[in-house]
Amino acid sequence: MSFWSVVLPSSPSNLVKPRLDRYLVRASSDVPDFLSADWLESRRKRPFGPRLDFSAEDAVRHQLDALKYNDHPRYDYGIEVMYRFAGFDPFERSTYFGPFFDLGQFERFRRIFHHSSYRVLLGHKDRKILSSLLVEENRYKQRIWIQGTRPEEEEIFEFTMFQRIGGSWDGYWLTESLLHDGDVFSGGMAY
Repeated sequence: MSFWSVVLPSSPSNLVKPRLDRYLVRASSDVPDFLSADWLESRRKRPFGPRLDFSAEDAVRHQLDALKYNDHPRYDYGIEVMYRFAGFDPFERSTYFGPFFDLGQFERFRRIFHHSSYRVLLGHKDRKILSSLLVEENRYKQRIWIQGTRPEEEEIFEFTMFQRIGGSWDGYWLTESLLHDGDVFSGGMAY
């Protein structure tokens, strides 16, 4: 809650013709109690996402690292990092995961990662690069084998990265798609 008070100068000559620049304004505000003690420090840190100095390989590696430690420093942080690297238009249906999905809302994007075929990425134990290919000057593909945390849980995924040309993201490597090698949505999916 904020309180504002205006204090008029005591000079009688200003009462006839008040000047606004002579008013003294004092404001006080209560500090909200719902903010954590390190709130200010956390606001100063830049959120992790695409960087201009990342190569396509670096961008894939950083995304996979974020998914490996998904719940650090907070719940589903790794999925947030993936969303920041995602190169789709939030107002259009996207083929980021293969079929056309409306991924504009983060919650829909997050739910797909918790689907049975993509959850192997969350907190995975190990990964190996199977192949890498620079398709064009600004397009890169990488196939990765992932070993999950559950017994006998392993899957293969393909990252397709593209380097944005023009605009405020010029030169940044973003993820065009993250595809599972199998037909994961054949039974349908409520996202």
